Amino acid sequence: MAVVEGDGWTGLGWDGWRDHALVRDRLERGADPNVWGGGHPLHRAAVCGSPEVVAELARRVDDVDAEEAGRTALWAAVLADRADNARVLAAAGADPWRTVLAGWSPGRLSLAGPTPDLFMVPAGERGLSPAESAAATEGRRLTAALGDLYYDGTGLACVAGIEAAEAARRLGAEPYEDPELDTLLEDLQSYDMDDSLQIIGATDVPGGCVITQPWGYAPQMPGVLTRLSAGTVCYGLYANPKSGNQGSIVRDGVIEGSDLHPGGGPDEDDPSEEVLASYLYRHNAVAYSCAYAGLRLTDARAVTGPPDLWLKLPRRGYWH
Repeated sequence: MAVVEGDGWTGLGWDGWRDHALVRDRLERGADPNVWGGGHPLHRAAVCGSPEVVAELARRVDDVDAEEAGRTALWAAVLADRADNARVLAAAGADPWRTVLAGWSPGRLSLAGPTPDLFMVPAGERGLSPAESAAATEGRRLTAALGDLYYDGTGLACVAGIEAAEAARRLGAEPYEDPELDTLLEDLQSYDMDDSLQIIGATDVPGGCVITQPWGYAPQMPGVLTRLSAGTVCYGLYANPKSGNQGSIVRDGVIEGSDLHPGGGPDEDDPSEEVLASYLYRHNAVAYSCAYAGLRLTDARAVTGPPDLWLKLPRRGYWH
């Protein structure tokens, strides 16, 4: 029997972690159950593998709760909504109530997800606070209301507490009623880029308004967000087709965060409420952006159109 080289996992693709026979064969030929690239095979399998593969690895690892970048495999399974793999890991001895990030354990995080009965809550273990329960309920409602969105190339400004008409006033934008607007929407290549970037949509939603541009980044330009945010807060998003989602936070004219990654996983230094939000809205940058500003959309029209108002921005330096 040939012995595998290195850690034994080279060339094993996404589908391979669901193939129990293949993974077991690699292990029998010497693949390291504790090492995969720069991390752990069990963490990889917890996210994209089958329960059978997770069980196989869990039987062989030195520590079922070994950490990768401070996270356990059980945390990874819960974060990925892999309840099947989470159950296998818990049965193999992984601790659901081991704190991982900002007071959150896999068990407590699961209480905010689609399977709140995933683990039995031991006596004395704190569950969700009323605010966290409310955030989880709103997260499920908002993501369901928005549905399965395609928003590559879209720019958004989610603005708390003001209506679309007030947003237009703050921006000095005029109503745009060009009869060629339909042409712009159908064939953006026929328009000069500078001209098309001046055109934005604005829609009232519960909690504020959404400024949108389905073809560009204009709503997230600093000069737009700082004007919109007077006395309130905005979350800007540009779904850059080349580099991914780019977010920014502007509060009362002051940029508090830029080059953010809405819809990504929680980071090590995130506060407790951000860990929860990152879980509730993972892989959904639009929902995250709306939720950050406290917007409670009931459908996706504010994002996908048509907006309440089409507006044309005055020409000025919006990057300063």
